[in-house]
Amino acid sequence: MFKFARADGPKKPSSAFSSSPRGPIIKMATTDTPAQEGCSCCFVRCCTCIHFSFLASTVGLVKLVQTLLSGVIQYLLIEYGLRYHATIGTAFEGSLTTSSACFFTSAILLFIYIVSERSYRLIRASLFEIMFNIVSCFFYLTSAVYMAFATKIFVWTISFTTPSVYYGMTGVYALSTVAGILHGADAFYSFKDFVAH
Repeated sequence: MFKFARADGPKKPSSAFSSSPRGPIIKMATTDTPAQEGCSCCFVRCCTCIHFSFLASTVGLVKLVQTLLSGVIQYLLIEYGLRYHATIGTAFEGSLTTSSACFFTSAILLFIYIVSERSYRLIRASLFEIMFNIVSCFFYLTSAVYMAFATKIFVWTISFTTPSVYYGMTGVYALSTVAGILHGADAFYSFKDFVAH
């Protein structure tokens, strides 16, 4: 009986196996689901669908800090500036609107990223993350400049009788600047993830 060989040569090994002088090398396929997700309870791992390791990553820490900064800015505005919003003017409304919108969006994204790793991979590499961070950066920086102007011009006159308002609004525009820079950096890294995928 005759055996015919193909014209293109012998069959090459599959991608899982490769030959070497010492024998075959077996390559393990990577999985999308980490092996140690969830939390350990006695001898059992529970809540394995939750992506807790996300909080230890750089992106997770950035999202957590963005959410916390937005919450602190919102607290300072309501606690120290709400009674004097007529004196502060539209700078108060602009800062409150920016911090509220960014707080809720960042908190929702943080929750989604912790609960679902697949959603994290899909949303992170999408245009939504890029646009959200660019818009947040722009609004935070413009509201910080406007609040700094309003604090130095309008709030300074009442700072001698109520210094807490002045210090609270100073904290607002300082933290808004930090949040704007953080969103700008996150937009850059989101763009890199978008291009890579």
